Amino acid sequence: MPCVRITTGKWAEGLEIELMEAVQSALVSAFKIPESDRDVVLDLYDEGRRLVSHGRSERYTRVEILGIAKRSSNAKRALFKKIVENLQSVGVPKSETRIVLAEPPADSWGIKGGIPASEIDIGFKIEV
Repeated sequence: MPCVRITTGKWAEGLEIELMEAVQSALVSAFKIPESDRDVVLDLYDEGRRLVSHGRSERYTRVEILGIAKRSSNAKRALFKKIVENLQSVGVPKSETRIVLAEPPADSWGIKGGIPASEIDIGFKIEV
């Protein structure tokens, strides 16, 4: 169910699948979503197409996640930690990672043909 956008530099060309799988794996582990529940995109930018804080390298990577509100603080902590660990294994330094989690309520998600997620069984437990 979560929607994910990853942005980083052109250094990651050739590692696109590994980067996306690193974040997807963290979501499966921490949020207990089904492995088959996937909505991850990756954007690669050269230096002329993004501004990052002074001192950041081309490997600075931002992970934006939209997920239905209900996850516990412990699940969010576990997610952040696992994303950082997984991205390190692909070459993103720990200090070069930013994660933003936005959690609109279930009635703000139109899924399965435009039905509010609050009105149907989405197939897995959100409250973890």
